[in-house]
Amino acid sequence: MDLVTLIDGIGESRTAALFGLLTGVTFGVAAQRSRFCLRAATVEFARGGMGDKVAVWLLTFSTALIWVQSAQLLGLMDATQARMMAVPGSWSGAIIGGLMFGAGMVLARGCSGRLLVLAATGNLRSVISGLIFAVVAQMSLSGILSPLRDRLAGLWITPDGRNLDLLATLGLPQGAGLTLGLLIAGVALFLSYRNRIGVARLVFASGVGFSVALGWVLTYAVSQIAFDPVQIESATFTGPSAQTLMFVLDRDSVLSFDIGLIPGVFLGAMIAAGLSGEMKIQAFDGPVTMRKAMIGAALMGFGGMLAGGCAIGAGVTGGSIFVATAWCALLFMWLGAMATDYLVDQTAGHVPA
Repeated sequence: MDLVTLIDGIGESRTAALFGLLTGVTFGVAAQRSRFCLRAATVEFARGGMGDKVAVWLLTFSTALIWVQSAQLLGLMDATQARMMAVPGSWSGAIIGGLMFGAGMVLARGCSGRLLVLAATGNLRSVISGLIFAVVAQMSLSGILSPLRDRLAGLWITPDGRNLDLLATLGLPQGAGLTLGLLIAGVALFLSYRNRIGVARLVFASGVGFSVALGWVLTYAVSQIAFDPVQIESATFTGPSAQTLMFVLDRDSVLSFDIGLIPGVFLGAMIAAGLSGEMKIQAFDGPVTMRKAMIGAALMGFGGMLAGGCAIGAGVTGGSIFVATAWCALLFMWLGAMATDYLVDQTAGHVPA
């Protein structure tokens, strides 16, 4: 069945949601099996290590660059039409939101994507934190926190009504993104060899990056033949978490890629955990851990919406098409996470699990 036949049969919105589900399942399976987590990588790096967590993150990031940039060179997608490239970017939002998100993911012991994956394995800490994250994200999108977000985002924005293509801004050729991805992959594979990471985990880490490219290519394909405008997007968790929450609460909500993504990640992670025997009910260790997780989830909800994306949405998905403010947000997520780990965990002599 070709794409035109599929859209004629089930409609554009259902097709987009189906593709979101497919992208989410791919992400969920790969993220659960690889234990991909930006928070874990930043903490490991902050403590002077270049171990398996950093290696897995670098491999995921580089794989996303390689797949996405290759897809562009082959004409399978056009990043200039992507939603996050076609709208104004906020430097102030990337900096402030990135710092807040980085701090939040250390306090919550996982970024928003990791919390969703853990929730699917029976981690009740992540269920509570994920719900708080989604509620605060919705409050920041169109609720009581949206005026503050707008003011902070408007302090410093990109010119000409759209974001900046980092490669074009730096005057680099079209193939520079693919080259950079291959170089980072080389570093990741060296670290993987040094840390004796198994082949299976490497494949699944690459699968997380592949899921990002999958989302870009699928939504671009739908946008080229759909009658109504379709946003070209891929894996991210701030906006979709808020929209999925509203979809459950408001029966007038419509299906979209985002609505399929979140259940897809949950389903994929649950299947992977079930098949590997890693389903386990876990709760908060105590009131201190609970308070930190709740504060961290709230910081991620507001910070991710302000930064234009979460650790996946800005850090990997936006980074893969070289959205300038996404790279800026990723940098400040690392800085915020490392500073928080030092001030909250290292100073107190606590090593998070």
